[in-house]
Amino acid sequence: MPGNLNQKKYKADEDFPDLSKHNNWMAKCLTKEIYAKLRDLSTPSGFTLDQVIQTGVDNPGHPFIMTVGAVAGDEESYTVFKDLLDPIIDGRHGGYAADKKHPSDLDHTKITGGEFDEKYVLSSRVRTGRSIKGISLPPHCSRGERRLVEKVVTDALGGLSGEFKGKYYPLSKMTEKEQNQLIDDHFLFDKPVSPLLTCAGMARDWPDARGIWHNDKKNFLVWINEEDHTRVISMEKGGNMRGVFQRFCEGLQKVEDAMKAKGHSYMWNEHLGYILTCPSNLGTGLRAGVHVKIPKLSKDEKKLDEILDKLRLQKRGTGGVDTASVGGTYDISNSDRLGYSEVQLVQWVIDGVNLLIEMEKKLEKGQSIDDLVPKEKIK
Repeated sequence: MPGNLNQKKYKADEDFPDLSKHNNWMAKCLTKEIYAKLRDLSTPSGFTLDQVIQTGVDNPGHPFIMTVGAVAGDEESYTVFKDLLDPIIDGRHGGYAADKKHPSDLDHTKITGGEFDEKYVLSSRVRTGRSIKGISLPPHCSRGERRLVEKVVTDALGGLSGEFKGKYYPLSKMTEKEQNQLIDDHFLFDKPVSPLLTCAGMARDWPDARGIWHNDKKNFLVWINEEDHTRVISMEKGGNMRGVFQRFCEGLQKVEDAMKAKGHSYMWNEHLGYILTCPSNLGTGLRAGVHVKIPKLSKDEKKLDEILDKLRLQKRGTGGVDTASVGGTYDISNSDRLGYSEVQLVQWVIDGVNLLIEMEKKLEKGQSIDDLVPKEKIK
């Protein structure tokens, strides 16, 4: 797909952004040659290269994470601007060739283990994003498109029954009582204030057509029209990651089946898997995580980071990416998204967290954990 041609008034060299102080994947991958080649193109819905890179131009870097610095405005962005996005994807995902095929597997019965010692694991969560085919993504969608996303998704969710029966809360019509309850439940997302999101145009017309749906048990949740068309979350207190993943898989399938019955489907292709706004979330878009209490293991944070890297895991504070741990409690999750299946990623989390707990128990007894430390990165 070559893209539409939009002639610019100024030469490409005159429009090339100053990236001399930038540290993100876009800045690493964007050359003057690529910029000149792609600058005059746009997707069929009108998304341009300058819109792809704007968030990375406006945000030179982040103190804790290597940001992507680019977004997609629609599914076609990944084709029209592949000369830039392919190298970004390759770098961000630790090597992902342009001809590689992404595996997907949501068969929760393949998981082994997954019921953690709840003295150490306080809560379990699996989340992903899904986009609706044929509709522009949040950085680029029109008001009508955003409202169509809301209608398609809430229609599908409204037909669910049993443990998935629930209610939709539009942000624009939420009562103060409902708002406070959702905040107390740690469900409510607010208007994006991060420059990474606002510079990409995701907060336009807030709170129009945004909302939160959850089932009656409050353990299956769908955000609508935040960073992605949808964010789907399965979670509960305690260590039953197996049950959380089962609910996640079954709920995703039920929502997609209901959408397909009315002629809609998710964005997906063999190379990139599920298509989402940020290239960092392509593939599975999946983050499976637990809040785990490991105060003794976390005393040597450098060693913990080395262990996590070999286990293909990452840590955050329990309040999110910019927060520190409290009392040695971390949010531990998979570091990969693309190139591995959902089952494989969740299994790595289960196996890795079990190992961390085993290490913590040995340290509690004053024993060495040297024999448990992985020698190389798992594959």
